[in-house]
Amino acid sequence: MDPVIVVGAGPVGLSLALALARLGVPSVVLDETEGQEDTRPARTAVLRPDTAAFVGRLGCADALESAGTRWAAWRIMRRRRLVERVAFAARTPDDAAGRAPVSPVHLPQHALTRALRAALAHEKLAEIVTDSRLVDVEQDEHGVSAHTRGTNGTWWRGSYLVGCDGPRSTVRKLLDIRFPGRTAVERHAVAALRCELPWPGEALLHRSPPRHGGGPGPEVSARPLADGLWRLDWLLPPGRELVTPDALVARIRDSLAGWTTESPAEPGTAAGPGEDGTRGHGHGRLVPPYELLDTGVHTVHHRLARCWRQGRAFLAGDAAHLLGALGTQGLDEGLRDAENLAWKLGLAWHHGASELLLDSYQAERRGAVAARLRAADQALPLLRDGRSARWRTVLPGAARGRSTLLTDGHLGRGPLGAPPVYARTPLAPPVEHADGPLAETLPGAPVTDVAVTASDGSVVRLRDRLGGGLLVVLVAPGTTVWDRRHWRSAGLMPSLTSAVDGLPMPAEILVTESYPGAAAHTVLVVRPDGHLVTALAGVRPAELTACAEAVRGGAHGHGPGAGRRARPAGDPEASGTSQVPQASQTSQSSQSSQAPQSSQAPQAQQAPQSPQTPQASEGEPSAVDPVGSSMLHSESD
Repeated sequence: MDPVIVVGAGPVGLSLALALARLGVPSVVLDETEGQEDTRPARTAVLRPDTAAFVGRLGCADALESAGTRWAAWRIMRRRRLVERVAFAARTPDDAAGRAPVSPVHLPQHALTRALRAALAHEKLAEIVTDSRLVDVEQDEHGVSAHTRGTNGTWWRGSYLVGCDGPRSTVRKLLDIRFPGRTAVERHAVAALRCELPWPGEALLHRSPPRHGGGPGPEVSARPLADGLWRLDWLLPPGRELVTPDALVARIRDSLAGWTTESPAEPGTAAGPGEDGTRGHGHGRLVPPYELLDTGVHTVHHRLARCWRQGRAFLAGDAAHLLGALGTQGLDEGLRDAENLAWKLGLAWHHGASELLLDSYQAERRGAVAARLRAADQALPLLRDGRSARWRTVLPGAARGRSTLLTDGHLGRGPLGAPPVYARTPLAPPVEHADGPLAETLPGAPVTDVAVTASDGSVVRLRDRLGGGLLVVLVAPGTTVWDRRHWRSAGLMPSLTSAVDGLPMPAEILVTESYPGAAAHTVLVVRPDGHLVTALAGVRPAELTACAEAVRGGAHGHGPGAGRRARPAGDPEASGTSQVPQASQTSQSSQSSQAPQSSQAPQAQQAPQSPQTPQASEGEPSAVDPVGSSMLHSESD
């Protein structure tokens, strides 16, 4: 069968290709660049625990440790007062899942991209083709043809195609998918520098800092990187005024001076340049020595593609969505796109896929990102207009203040930052519990990363076993004190092993001493991307089979296009889907992933449907994806 064509060699495209290779699915990554990643210390990525674990499983764990840093704490200051300090859990190899939050991983994006490229270079099932610019995409019922130009320009034949080619996605434009939303929601001046701050290893968000000589603005953040580096971000006022180098240096000096002990300026002492590592004075305060490495202006846009799947073509990452206001991280969502889509394409490539399975990618991921954008749209007026009266009107009696909402976005909590919950996934099994949930984790939510015992007797983290088939986790207190030879043949294990062996998709049995909210003998069914399918009270073979059938999208056919069915117009199940285009001529041979360049490439009659706008969660309609109305903004790409 033909490989999956991945367009774009950024972190999302490379992660998707690596995840597919782990599932035994070949891929071709079309990279329009020469394959050299620019070194930009000020362009960094903040990975939450779930996305950091995903990248680590792809073979980049060493790079996360060497190039990234985990923060000791997160602190918020307002003027001169410490408002909140969140201490992160200490990282030890055998730590139990506790209540203290886990620090994100902060690293330069070029370091992440290089690590992913290095891991992909060792994969026999994946190939990166540089200097390959996509110019055309054609589909038929058997696959996708992609035409590229450049040094390696030719026709490529694939089973599926995924556009991971960024905000100006060529794939999205060729598929004629709208990308509405808002431009310049926030603007930040950014600097990467080497210096020592009073809070080593701790990230800081400083709101309304004291003003000296004009002040750095209403908000500035400082986040530590490895090797004594820091990334500083200043929220800029609305508008498109240029940030000159002198103005940026003034912001750096003013912020650094404000975070050091006050000291009167020495008479006759000129202000030092600061950026060359010398110590200077600014506005009556000491400016600690620093080395300026990189600067820039980061503009945050909020956009959401109308459709994420059209036949055999998909969108992921910045090609499908743009977000990033209030501390949210767009790369996090892009990596979640890749993890969600990889195992579904793996099932489709090896066993064929139903429409339900392929449609579930858009239903789950677009719904999650739309909810994130709605939350940001609702919070922005409260956090940025400074009118307390609006707080009393919109959130009467609310205890959560502006600082808490900002912390949520930066630390991955609440509607602005928490990992998504696929509560309304079309892959939910028909399993009901009359007595309520059997575990603290609800179906569709990410599972807690507890310690588990694998079939070989090793004790690992639950998250380390994700990425393959289903995980079936038995809660069995006391098993670690028994020799594996005994407990593998005792209690529920024989019946559980027999039930798992009969499932219609690959699955692995794991055992844990405890799981939050789960009683002994509870069986947890976990998807390959770490979301809970359901929790069962004991071993129930029929319900286990129903879970596996639901996760794989129902009955499979015998090929990648099997199980497809036409839906009548107005069918609610057709929301967010598009029918597979019908072929107008015979498809190319699938003997090779690279088809010869020819004007006789297969043509396809595409019939894209307009997906229904997802329903909004509680609260005001979003400016990004309003319910029952056209977009407020429809700027062209």
